[in-house]
Amino acid sequence: MSQPYVLVLYYSRSGATRALAHQIAHGIEAAGMEARLRTVPPVSTVCEATASDIPNSGDIYCTEADLAHCSGLALGSPTRFGNMAAPLKYFIDSTSSLWLSGALIDKPACVFSSSASLHGGQETTLISMMLPLLHHGMVLAGLPYSATELLETQTGGTPYGATHVSGQSERSELDEHEKALAAKQGRRLAQLALKLHREV
Repeated sequence: MSQPYVLVLYYSRSGATRALAHQIAHGIEAAGMEARLRTVPPVSTVCEATASDIPNSGDIYCTEADLAHCSGLALGSPTRFGNMAAPLKYFIDSTSSLWLSGALIDKPACVFSSSASLHGGQETTLISMMLPLLHHGMVLAGLPYSATELLETQTGGTPYGATHVSGQSERSELDEHEKALAAKQGRRLAQLALKLHREV
């Protein structure tokens, strides 16, 4: 039996969502569990275009097996008009076989997002990512107010999941509250995954 791991699956274009993903991974590993960082390829508007199986840089692309065998999932996307980005939705839409087999039922999951403005649709984006996870039978974990940075942050952070506000410059650097909230979300997800993994 392989070691349990939490899959941190995200799409990022400017690097802001990637930065959140890496902070969530730090939290997962601080809780004593492996974090497996994966991304998805961009979607082309040209039907004939194909993407390499391995990206030129950054984290490698997610496979169906990465998702099927995880003990928990952190799913992240930048906001696109209050919704998850098309590349991530394209990948999630391809997971029907996992839904049919029930591979993700009762596994814990959380969501995270970034946007250029404070009111740029972060919360609806988080909810848009929750919907397919509910269909897969996953157990959603938010970010409770015991993470006191939720009461202090002037940028990203919601009880639905960690977020980042990049501003008009699309900066990828997280502030201290955003870093702390992402790490705490990762730690909570890992702790839930470890508890549920032991019960299986």
